[in-house]
Amino acid sequence: MSWNDKRPMSPHLQIYDLPLAAKLSIFHRMTGAVLFMGLILITLMLIILANQTEYWPSIQLFLSSWLAKFIFIGFTFSLYYHLSNGIRHLFWDIGKGFSLEDTKRSNRIVIISSSLLTLFTWLLPQLID
Repeated sequence: MSWNDKRPMSPHLQIYDLPLAAKLSIFHRMTGAVLFMGLILITLMLIILANQTEYWPSIQLFLSSWLAKFIFIGFTFSLYYHLSNGIRHLFWDIGKGFSLEDTKRSNRIVIISSSLLTLFTWLLPQLID
């Protein structure tokens, strides 16, 4: 079937630039999926460790790799981002923070708080040692 209508098509996501609040809302859904997959991974590792202890050296080797650290830092950021943005959504649910100024402020708060909490989580143990 060909497109015979000569009128212009509506702009799509490749053309239209979404507001930051909309992008953060999409990212909220993505971090929810990351958290779900991360919990499956952690659960599988715990099941393997509980039932087959001979795999512990292999899992320990993986956990000390850069890939595992990257995965767990991403999981931690997703957790804090999802928490911070979820709190913002709770305020929106009660009708607070809908003005443009409040939304811009809460955008910054969500990004900064999730980033700082992730940094503190991963750097604080090193600072204490």
